[in-house]
Amino acid sequence: MTNDPNDSNRTNEAEKVNEAPVRIGVMYDRDWAPEGLPGFAREAEALGVDDLWVVEDLGWNGGVSAAAVALGATERVRVGIGIAPAPLRSPALLAMELATLARVFPGRLVAGIGHGVREWMESVGVAPRSPLALLEETITSVRALLRGERVELDGREVRLDGVALVHPPAQVPPVVAGVVRPRSLELAGRVADGVLIAEGHGPGDLENTRALIAKGGTGPEHTLTVLSFTCVGDDTDEVARTLHPHTEGHGAWLGRPQDEVFTVSGTPAQAADDVRALHASGADTVVLRVVGPEPLGQLAALLASLGR
Repeated sequence: MTNDPNDSNRTNEAEKVNEAPVRIGVMYDRDWAPEGLPGFAREAEALGVDDLWVVEDLGWNGGVSAAAVALGATERVRVGIGIAPAPLRSPALLAMELATLARVFPGRLVAGIGHGVREWMESVGVAPRSPLALLEETITSVRALLRGERVELDGREVRLDGVALVHPPAQVPPVVAGVVRPRSLELAGRVADGVLIAEGHGPGDLENTRALIAKGGTGPEHTLTVLSFTCVGDDTDEVARTLHPHTEGHGAWLGRPQDEVFTVSGTPAQAADDVRALHASGADTVVLRVVGPEPLGQLAALLASLGR
């Protein structure tokens, strides 16, 4: 919960909820030990979440392997990869990995692809000359390979000479772009199945986000997934203290004051209103990045307040 962006939108936006129900996801945070993922995934699924999202950041965990662990530990929940950095991934290899998961767990995978953090990509010698070209060529070729097509591409950043998958999935998983900047959002509207928006973006941001995506020519099935720092508790002062180090650093990354970093937070009822506000502003899925003690307990309280 922040001072302005949450409180000013809660009441009005909650009254305009989209007809389709919002999907609720939860992130398995990158700082949590990988061996805890199977148990967390099972408990989150039992609580009733729709999605479980895993993270691929340089030096932390592998997104595809984490997705495989989460899918294998659960029966129903959809698993999202947020996000595979395009510079680190051969499109052919990424498509092979995704196809394997999609065949074994049909209808339960969402693949996020993004630019990657520039400094991290430079540190391993894979920073592209044109990040936009690389992202477009990666997403376009991965989607085509997953559809079973033979891909010929001699692009600015990607070259594929007649590559095709032997075992493409019968049910093609959506490929979403994890992007923030205007030109990248427009690109995502043109080439991806959806967009994954980073933490800190609130209802007031989503109108502009949707407009930029629409410039790319989105289809009716294009989705908008929003990540959000989440902390739920009856002591709102303690909630604010818990969120502070997360919103402080993220505000600097987003280039906005800390008190303008949107969060899903406060009492369970307040946090539920935050989710409704995001949904009313266009979010199809809200993915909760829970911080503070007992994340599953916080998740359960929020889901109960949402009527789950």
